[in-house]
Amino acid sequence: MKSIKFLVLPVLATALVMTGCASRKPATDIQAGQNPNSATTVSTDGLSEDAALNAQNLAGASAKGVTAANKAFLAKRVVHFDYDSSDLSNEDYQTLQAHAQFLMANANSKVALTGHTDERGTREYNMALGERRAKAVESFLITNGVAATQLEAVSYGKEMPINAGHDENAWKENRRVEINYEAVPPLLK
Repeated sequence: MKSIKFLVLPVLATALVMTGCASRKPATDIQAGQNPNSATTVSTDGLSEDAALNAQNLAGASAKGVTAANKAFLAKRVVHFDYDSSDLSNEDYQTLQAHAQFLMANANSKVALTGHTDERGTREYNMALGERRAKAVESFLITNGVAATQLEAVSYGKEMPINAGHDENAWKENRRVEINYEAVPPLLK
């Protein structure tokens, strides 16, 4: 009986850790048709939970911290990585700096940083790599003045590919961190 306990406990612990890595909750509890940033309401009837949240966020979008110079960088919401790496590339620094400036100017903005990998490697390895990538972006933003309370780093590993192909071009697209505004995104119009 004791040997069964020693076998079951590590399996259960691993399952709990792996389940927790890919789960996240919305940054705020938003009721349908309610905008947390103003008295204005937006009808979200018939929309999925994610689409409703995005509609609410767009209604509360902010132009504060958006300049002509950083508008193009704020429009970019994906940072890519080299194979088996969580190092940020030089090309992504301006994008991340623009998001850092916007987040500092908008304390109510909240961002989920979702880490992704290509299909190669085990599920466990890719969950850890996706987390390292999300944490690398989170660390950059915090180092550049963003409050840690505005950020949430989540890993999806290889579970949510953006390109279903099985070649280098597909893998390159899938090695990424997405910058998902969950509250008060930049108004880019």
